[in-house]
Amino acid sequence: MPEQSRLSQLRRLLEEHFADEKAKPFVPGVTRIPLIVPSYGAEEVYEALLSLLSTNVTMGEKVRIFESLFAHYIGATQAVMVNSGSSANLLALSALVNHALPRHLEPGDEVITPAVTWATTVYPIINTGLVPVLVDIDRDTLNLDPNALQRALTPRTRAVMPVHLLGNPCPMKEIQEFCRAHDLFLVEDACEAHGAEVAGKKVGSFGDLASFSFFFSHHITTIEGGMVLTSHEELGELLKALRVFGWVRDLRDRDKYAVQSPEIDPRFLFVNTGYNFRPTEIQGAFGIHQLPKLERFIAIRRENAAYWTRELQRFEQFFILPQEQPGTRHVWYGYPVTIRPGAPFTRQDLVQFLEKKSVETRPVMAGNMDEQPSMRHFTYQRVGELPNARWIMRNSFFFGDHHGIGPVEREAIVHYFEEFLRVRVKV
Repeated sequence: MPEQSRLSQLRRLLEEHFADEKAKPFVPGVTRIPLIVPSYGAEEVYEALLSLLSTNVTMGEKVRIFESLFAHYIGATQAVMVNSGSSANLLALSALVNHALPRHLEPGDEVITPAVTWATTVYPIINTGLVPVLVDIDRDTLNLDPNALQRALTPRTRAVMPVHLLGNPCPMKEIQEFCRAHDLFLVEDACEAHGAEVAGKKVGSFGDLASFSFFFSHHITTIEGGMVLTSHEELGELLKALRVFGWVRDLRDRDKYAVQSPEIDPRFLFVNTGYNFRPTEIQGAFGIHQLPKLERFIAIRRENAAYWTRELQRFEQFFILPQEQPGTRHVWYGYPVTIRPGAPFTRQDLVQFLEKKSVETRPVMAGNMDEQPSMRHFTYQRVGELPNARWIMRNSFFFGDHHGIGPVEREAIVHYFEEFLRVRVKV
């Protein structure tokens, strides 16, 4: 059988396989409503198989295509794909401390970041010899409170690293103005916020650097994978060098470096330190086909969230519900709920009830990082007692909001809340 015919047959079989993966009938209280469902299908798998069959599987043309497409989508001029969102944060901060950057940060310099985040926001700050300065969050948005920035400012402050938590955009105007006023680098952790916007501008395009994650649970996935974005050409070149142990292979000025070191084989010329954060062509193949699906996924998430907020508002004496801030587009990595002070039940009561109804839940990321035992091993600072972060640690959780949740599932979740409240508080 000719190769093209075999490939056509393979593609047809893949399409049939994914078409057969139809949802089973929903049984309230029994059918699981998971935190995530796979977002890929026959297109991604076929593209990945083409790479495997060609044996061109390490970082190459498909990665470069995805980088270009994603940079254009966000509104940045350069995108550097890596093997994870955690690596994206580490690469971004490594560029800021690298001596090739004229205004590089020094060991002991401080980076202001919210106390409520995932560990891999804070750890790369520590890994690069910098000092995380944890500030409190706004209890309603779960994001960094811009009013805390001035209190965190010291002579050693060199950067601010806000986190668009659970897809909710931070107040970027205030944060940008603060950074400009004090000549600080701005690094956006947008790992959970693909497509979120402030005043029509996508998050990830406000800072000097921004990170995204394409882990399996995110809006779009390359299974594992991440991206660093920038619109500063100098930083972009530095990111590309550090991604692959300072190798000149992907650099704009590789010929210039070769002339400067004529005694070294230009194929194996290294001009900086670095890591091996390379993604694979498999990840690039997934990304190329995932990105066109993103806006549809976001629309479903937004529709679900609007429904839950509308239906659960009648119980707002018990819950702080998420609200989309004026002039922003929230993209809802998940749907968070916070138990209000004085409620006649605890977060654990509600979470246990929902889990028994087969609704998968999670705490809000790592909670208050100041309380995590790992932080005892490192030098960091805390601004104030972080009362909101401490409250969120104990009283907030989220459940899934994704393209696999439709009218039946979202209505069932509201019914579960109603049933819980009927039993606990007789509403």
